[in-house]
Amino acid sequence: MLFDPLPIRSLVLKNRIAISPMCQYSSEDGFANDWHLVHLGCRATGGAALVMQEATAVNAEGRITLDDMGLWKDAQVDPLKRITRFLQARGSVAGIQLAHAGRKASSTAPWKGGKSISLKEGGWICKAPSPIPFRVTDPAPAALSASELLQVIDDFCSATRRALHAGFQVLEIHAAHGYLIHEFLSPLSNQRTDDYGGSFENRTRLLVEIVKAIRRVWPENLPLFVRISATDWAEGGWNIDESVILASVLKNIGVDLIDTSSGGLVPNVKIPLAPGYQTTFAERIRKETGILTGAVGLITKAVQAEEIISSGKADLILIARESLRNPNFPLTAAKELQVETAWPPQYERAK
Repeated sequence: MLFDPLPIRSLVLKNRIAISPMCQYSSEDGFANDWHLVHLGCRATGGAALVMQEATAVNAEGRITLDDMGLWKDAQVDPLKRITRFLQARGSVAGIQLAHAGRKASSTAPWKGGKSISLKEGGWICKAPSPIPFRVTDPAPAALSASELLQVIDDFCSATRRALHAGFQVLEIHAAHGYLIHEFLSPLSNQRTDDYGGSFENRTRLLVEIVKAIRRVWPENLPLFVRISATDWAEGGWNIDESVILASVLKNIGVDLIDTSSGGLVPNVKIPLAPGYQTTFAERIRKETGILTGAVGLITKAVQAEEIISSGKADLILIARESLRNPNFPLTAAKELQVETAWPPQYERAK
């Protein structure tokens, strides 16, 4: 049920509700600040078992915007320690999502238009599998060379070491939403002719190499998640059949949970939005591979979340926009489902 604990490796999540990583575009030079402490901290006081920090860039050119969080240098670690200490003191597990934005980098924040930043404006040349822009109006990215790919893998490992030093206990690799790793997975954005393009094995090679490298530095007793887009919702793109095969591969090399989202690779696709519209992908991956899955996408009601867990469609619910509307969603969900759960003593008068 929704408020049953979930054991993963050495950790036990106190319930099945996690806060999905959500970009805040509120950092300066990649550093966390008071906004991030309050934003993430109040989700912990709201009862979430796992609080995931937003997409955190493994190098400076991997940022979506100049305002993204980052872990590409040691100085960025200490501000994060304050956050992880607070989350853990409130009984939540602190998680972090490591990312590289690929061809969707060097943009302005959504509320600033979400447009590509020119070199004159402080932007940079994006890196991608192939020189294919996200939008036809965007500058073409530069295709990553073999040596640059090795550096990307090393950057993920270095950021992993820093994440561990900062006190995070769950690590997630962002391989979804049209960012760098997803760009390698999909034939719509990957037209390489080397060992990283063409066949399924080649297109998944970068992700597999990143997972293997991270597993060598991330402790064996701590969980590793991967977020994928189960489908591109576009003809000729990445699809659910490939996602199932990929999940099986990832399970065998040390991944514990597939955080199952979709889309983001190409603009202007038609996505059949509806409550829990991505849950069927999590369900199929779970049933066909045996790996744990997380469901995300328009999950807004306690009974809806409970049904997803109790019927075996997924093992974890990741709340995003509903958490922005209601940081105390887990506490209010428990009340609605008539489940006794601990409140912060400072808040008990409102219980």
